[in-house]
Amino acid sequence: MIQPPLPALRAFVEVGRRGGVKDAAAALGVTPGAVSQQVRALELRLGVVLLERLHRGVRLSAEGERLFAALDPGFRQIEDALRPYGGRPGRTNLLTVTTTPSFAATWLAPRLGAFAAVHPDIEVRLLAGVGLADLHGGEADLAIRHGGGDYPGLVSLRLFDPHLVVVASPRRLAEGPPVRRPADCLAHPLLQDRNRRDWSQWAEASGAGASPRWRGGSIFADDALLIRAAIAGQGLAVVRDIYAADELAAGRLVRVLANTAPTADAYFLVARPDRMAQRSVKAFRDWLLGAVEAFAAAN
Repeated sequence: MIQPPLPALRAFVEVGRRGGVKDAAAALGVTPGAVSQQVRALELRLGVVLLERLHRGVRLSAEGERLFAALDPGFRQIEDALRPYGGRPGRTNLLTVTTTPSFAATWLAPRLGAFAAVHPDIEVRLLAGVGLADLHGGEADLAIRHGGGDYPGLVSLRLFDPHLVVVASPRRLAEGPPVRRPADCLAHPLLQDRNRRDWSQWAEASGAGASPRWRGGSIFADDALLIRAAIAGQGLAVVRDIYAADELAAGRLVRVLANTAPTADAYFLVARPDRMAQRSVKAFRDWLLGAVEAFAAAN
């Protein structure tokens, strides 16, 4: 059998890494059409279908998954071997990380500059969405997920166990009715999460009892938006402590009461087992665990 040309194999591997033809083309510095042609030529040479063409994008077929799993480690070894000799940084070191919009906006994005400072050769592409990225299918290298930690076929590392806290702008608290006990919060406008759950959960844990009044107020689809509304003085907000930490430290928000409530889910760093061993993933994992440890010590 005549061996497939290396550029075709390289194009296919990049599609597997990036989860799409367009991103693979950007990583290789070529057009999406060129990548598609290379992968199609590889399919014809091997006599198998490697990509399933969907209405919006592509995904690896079962045969494509097997070939990608066999080829990717070899290409990464080549990249690591050539890295000391220079080249264009960022072309082969794009690391895709996915997480929730709230965590991305309030905690992760403000800290990514610290990672870039110590790993300038690794470019991070941060994806934020409420849906779960398909790590098995290569949509992302790493995910920071909010859940129970049960992710079949994936490795997970526990990062945070957040608690609900009540926050407000200093002006709102100074000029509004005094808040000395949980029930006093009802004298202020309550800013609600998208499911109207957090205030009721916090009130129950604080001994304030159940009441329909805990579910009233403006609703925000994302906790980062809810925090912005609280900073603007629109009312009191119940948010996860890790989301509000930077705003509390800067004085843009203040804790209203000492009462907290545990949340049912934690934050986990999640990846495929084979990805955890890759250099860029390991670098991000080690940096993130260090950042989490430093954050916990400061808070």
